Amino acid sequence: MRTVRAGWGTYTLLGLFTVVSLFPLLWTAVAASRTSTRLASAPPPFRFGQNLPRNLGIAWSEGGLGVALANTTVVAGAVAAGTVLFSTLAGFAFARLRFRFRGALLLLVGTTMLIPPQLGVVPLYLLIARLRWTDELQAVVLPSLVSAFGVFFMRQHLLRALPAELVEAARVDGAGTLRVVWHLVFPAARPAMAVLGMLSFVAAWNDFFWPVLVLTQTGNPTVQVALTGLGRGHVPDTSVVMAGALLGTLPLLVVLALFGRHIVGGVMRGAVKG
Repeated sequence: MRTVRAGWGTYTLLGLFTVVSLFPLLWTAVAASRTSTRLASAPPPFRFGQNLPRNLGIAWSEGGLGVALANTTVVAGAVAAGTVLFSTLAGFAFARLRFRFRGALLLLVGTTMLIPPQLGVVPLYLLIARLRWTDELQAVVLPSLVSAFGVFFMRQHLLRALPAELVEAARVDGAGTLRVVWHLVFPAARPAMAVLGMLSFVAAWNDFFWPVLVLTQTGNPTVQVALTGLGRGHVPDTSVVMAGALLGTLPLLVVLALFGRHIVGGVMRGAVKG
C-alpha cells in the first residue's frame, strides 16, 4: 500500500483549525483568571491573570459544582449507556429482522427527528409531575434513553458491517435471537457503539433546556443548571461564571483524552474490510 505524505499546506490548515477550535476554551480560561472589571475594559485581556484559583474556589462553593458534577456524570453515563443499548437493538431489528410494518415503523421513527423537541415539553413535564419525579435525576435520564438518530445510525452501520448471510448461518446452526445479538451484533457494532456513546455522553452533559425545567439549583442540579446560579446579583461576576464554565468543561476533556484514541481506532477498524 502506497503511503501518502501530507504537505505543508495540510499541516497549515490543520494548525489553523486547531487554533480556531481551541480559542474559546483558552479565552474561557483567561477570563476565569481575571476580574470582571478587567474583562469589561477595552481591549480585553489575552494573557492569564492571578485570580484563577480564587475564582475556581468561589464557583465551586457557590455553585455547588461538586454535587452537580456527580449528578451530571450519572445522568450522562446512564443516557449514553441506554442510548447505545436500545439503539443497537432497534438498529439490528430494522436492519436484519423481518416483521410486519417494518418500513412504516422505520418511517415513523425518522419522522420524530423532524419534530422540534420543544413541542413535547408541556405534556412531558405534566407526566413527570404526575409521577412526582420533579427534581429527580430520572426525570432527565428516562426521556433520553432512546434516540431516533441513534437508531438510524446503528441501522446504517449494521447494514454494512453485519451481512445477512452471517445471521442466516447462525440461525441454521440453532442460534436464537439473543445469542445472535450477543455473539454477532455487539461485536460488529462495537465501533459505531463507541462513537454513539461518546456523542450521547457529550450531548447529555451539555443539555440545558430540559434539565433546567425539571431540576432546581438546590435539589439535584446538573452542571448546566448549577451554572445558572453563578454570577447573580446587581453586578454579575463574569469571571466567576467563566470559572464555573471551565470546571464544567474539564471532565469532557478528560473523557476525550482517555477514550478518544480508542474511539478513533474502533472507527478505523470498522472501516477496514478483510
